[in-house]
Amino acid sequence: TTGNQTSAIMFVFVGFSHQKSTKVIFFFLFLSVYIITVLGNLIILLVISMDPVLHTPMYFFLRNLSFLEICYTSVTVPRMLLNLLSGDASISFAGCAAQMYFFVFFGATECYLLVAMAYDRYRAICNPLHYMDVMNKKVCMQLAASSWICGNLVALGHTVSVFSLPFCGSNTINHFFCEIQPVLMLACGDTYWNEIYIILGSVFVILMPFVLILVSYGLIISSILKIKSAKGRYKAFSTCFSHITVVTLFYGTGVYTYIRPKSSYSLDVDKVLALFYSVVTPVLNPVIYSLRNREVKGALFKMRMKLFHSS
Repeated sequence: TTGNQTSAIMFVFVGFSHQKSTKVIFFFLFLSVYIITVLGNLIILLVISMDPVLHTPMYFFLRNLSFLEICYTSVTVPRMLLNLLSGDASISFAGCAAQMYFFVFFGATECYLLVAMAYDRYRAICNPLHYMDVMNKKVCMQLAASSWICGNLVALGHTVSVFSLPFCGSNTINHFFCEIQPVLMLACGDTYWNEIYIILGSVFVILMPFVLILVSYGLIISSILKIKSAKGRYKAFSTCFSHITVVTLFYGTGVYTYIRPKSSYSLDVDKVLALFYSVVTPVLNPVIYSLRNREVKGALFKMRMKLFHSS
């Protein structure tokens, strides 16, 4: 197939298993995780929207994060479930491009949003007296919008650069979705600039945001240590714990997946890592934020009481 015929290509996913019995187990496992992810994040969205106490900058960003997680996991899991159920693991050229675009879009947006959340915590703890003046509604909207716009630009760049290449060899993707590297391995053109773009993208999307978060938390920890009472230190740190946990889970797998030498790539290892950051992490976020956050737990309790009394 030549470069101008690529629109007719059907890609085929290798996935995780060729055995029918194992596919059934995977189907129900991933379906359960997906349902919990969507419901968990929807509950977080609903609770924040309904409780006026939670109409603060921190929860504004958390609401964005929960919406992102629903979108992020919905890019890969429903398609994977369909493939497992039907036995048809194929995807069209256009479908693959769309899946790659939205996966990178939501993933990159989350990277930038987590920086905005770290900045919010820095302002709340290091400059508490001016917090509400600095983190006003306009600033929060600008930070969130910037995250979505930057994520969109990164996704467009990656998707266009990959799918402008000719695909004339194997059409089998050794993965369960259209991840950049596995698709790039099928291209028969020169992928040098694509590899450079992946490195640059990883620096600007993963490494730099991660460094900014580390700097923010360095300043936050320094401020917390200056608080005289142990109770005050605990209260300040507890507001950051959920965010630190999410950052560690999300960036930990992202750094290892994208910021390492090409020679060390193992697609089987990458599939497991991708499963973690695209399926497991989104289901953990609502659990982390609801179990570790007293205000969210209080709002959930109030919502349950309202539902109980109304019934």
